[in-house]
Amino acid sequence: MDVTISGGPSFALEAEAEGFFSGFGPAAAGSLYRFSLDGNSQHYPDPASRFQPEGPFGWSQVVDPKFPWTDSEWPGVRLEGQVLYEMHIGTFTREGTWAAATEQLPELAALGISILEVMPVADFDGLFGWGYDGVDLFAPTRLYGTPDDFRKFVDAAHANGLGVILDVVYNHLGPAGNFLGIFSPDYFSTRHKTDWGEAINFDGPNSRPVREFFLANAAYWIDEFHLDGLRIDATQNIYDDNSPHIVQEIGRVVRAAAKGRDTILVAENEPQDSRLLRPTIDGGYGLDAAWNDDFHHTAMVALTGRSEAYYTDYSGRSQELLSTMKHGFLYQGQYYSWQKNGRGVPSLDIAPSAFVNFLQNHDQVANSARGLRLHQLTSPGRLRAMTALLLLAPGTPMLFQGQEFSARGPFLYFANHGESVAPLVSSGRVEFLAQFRSMGEALERVPVPDPGDQNTFERSKLDFEDRTRNAEIYALHRDLLRLRREDAVFQNQGPGGLDGSVLTDQAFLVRFFGERGDDRLLFINLGRDLTLPSIGDPLVAPPRDMTWKVLISTESPKYGGGGAAVPFAEGAWRIPGEAAVLLSPDRKR
Repeated sequence: MDVTISGGPSFALEAEAEGFFSGFGPAAAGSLYRFSLDGNSQHYPDPASRFQPEGPFGWSQVVDPKFPWTDSEWPGVRLEGQVLYEMHIGTFTREGTWAAATEQLPELAALGISILEVMPVADFDGLFGWGYDGVDLFAPTRLYGTPDDFRKFVDAAHANGLGVILDVVYNHLGPAGNFLGIFSPDYFSTRHKTDWGEAINFDGPNSRPVREFFLANAAYWIDEFHLDGLRIDATQNIYDDNSPHIVQEIGRVVRAAAKGRDTILVAENEPQDSRLLRPTIDGGYGLDAAWNDDFHHTAMVALTGRSEAYYTDYSGRSQELLSTMKHGFLYQGQYYSWQKNGRGVPSLDIAPSAFVNFLQNHDQVANSARGLRLHQLTSPGRLRAMTALLLLAPGTPMLFQGQEFSARGPFLYFANHGESVAPLVSSGRVEFLAQFRSMGEALERVPVPDPGDQNTFERSKLDFEDRTRNAEIYALHRDLLRLRREDAVFQNQGPGGLDGSVLTDQAFLVRFFGERGDDRLLFINLGRDLTLPSIGDPLVAPPRDMTWKVLISTESPKYGGGGAAVPFAEGAWRIPGEAAVLLSPDRKR
């Protein structure tokens, strides 16, 4: 194997054990270089390149990781009490750069966000994309700026009290610009398959160096970019029959690389395997949290009335919403008709904060022909009520960029691949959406935007003027997040910290237990106005010598509602339709 320095000499690398090569040459920070293999005249970028200034097919660049960090006092982040915010750097601002995103950090912190979850940034082919087709796992994509621009973003986030975790893809690599197989066929597995491409060889012959490559990558982001953890994509497609499992090992190296700072590791896992969340001493993988699709799915059915495709097994009724509040996952091993199999693993003993709840994320907004935001699919009142449930529930809430101010623009699937791949991506998108009967069997088909069209990408960018245009919903998010952050009852939510009762299929109540009798009582009504002469449920009774007062109502005019009234008056409970009302104890007068 030879290395060629741009504008300089070439020199040979010496073979070592297990397929490694090493050597020294006249390179410095900023030098461009590439490899040639076995005397072949073809040149390739470094699979562990720290930067690809011209993309995956260009020269690799030497990067000096030294950076003038100012976050030496930053302690890292722990999961309890956090509010996540998923963002895609290319569409978060019009400029689509780290520098432009950095300017928005004070506003996010003031809103009440505490951790930014950045969608994948490993370099990929094309001029735009979601990032899940990354091929240079150590190289932050040139599309958003330089590696130091990324570091400045993280440093500024910490200065504003914000943690940053990165979404990483360790289950497959993208279809264009992936040269790992050229360097060694052992990087990929013939024993396992994924929905997106070749599986990574974490457990087959010669897999030890492969494991080392990916573990080094996980540690790299924590060490050289001061990140506060990782979100690991599609862990169900990270195959490993060894022990310890590679996902457990990722957790181990992330903790070690943090050198005493607190970190969090979040899993995406469609089968809802709670082993990911259990301590390693109990046979688990030791991660901190997992995305809770069940919360999203039942909330979507409740808000839209649609239960097709993967929403088939959800009713959106009060009991389901209450169960997600109390138990996290709805499916913990019982039969799931959409997959004609059992789904989930028992997780009743898992801490509430381990379940990341959301109403929107990149996948779920884009999983429609038009990529519409949730406020465009339901009524304003229902959306406000469900927002209150999301942000007051004991699970860890996550917002998707623009959700907090009801961004008008869609978030679509976009991927700028070459001519050989683009048609496959476009047809694959149409095939995926066909699982929804409203699209697959439509009398009049809604055109699916071309993922490779520049306009599809541009339409997905946020317009921060929507913060002003939709100031009422923005105020609701701000006030609910302040309550979650400052109210003692919501600050200290733990196992067994709440109970609830069903009033109707669309209305229910939740009582949050405080430590000193300062409980909170939340009514959620997604249906019409509800009048009850009495409610024979002890959860409704106020603490001794107390009565209830309204702490917050989503029907307040300042949130865009039609007016808030006291829910108990004139001898009856009157729970407003399509609203949430939160009560706190008050001394009887």
